[in-house]
Amino acid sequence: MNDCIFCNPPDARAFLGNELAYAMWDGFPVTRLHALIVPRRHTQDFFSLTREELLACYQLLHDASAQLKTDDLTVEGFNIGANIGAVAGQTIFHCHLHLIPRRRGDVENPRGGVRHIIPGKGAY
Repeated sequence: MNDCIFCNPPDARAFLGNELAYAMWDGFPVTRLHALIVPRRHTQDFFSLTREELLACYQLLHDASAQLKTDDLTVEGFNIGANIGAVAGQTIFHCHLHLIPRRRGDVENPRGGVRHIIPGKGAY
């Protein structure tokens, strides 16, 4: 996939990696230090990852979250997500996981977290 941004990532955006996956800075960050975890193999979505790729991505989620909390002491939490399919908002059809750092006060009421993906469903 010569035209896939995740198959050919800009070197300046990648910051961690292993044999099967890498971490890069999101080009359109939701919060400061928003990162993406991307398998090196071009595969469409999370459900097409192999067990080995899942473990490699998990390791990078773990390592990147630790690095972000060290680099920015205001980071107190994270949202982790994947958009799978166009109806779920996926726009780049190479699997990638969002690691979004959260800070106290970044939204008025964080309760519900990812439930806010559909308006009105976050408050419960």
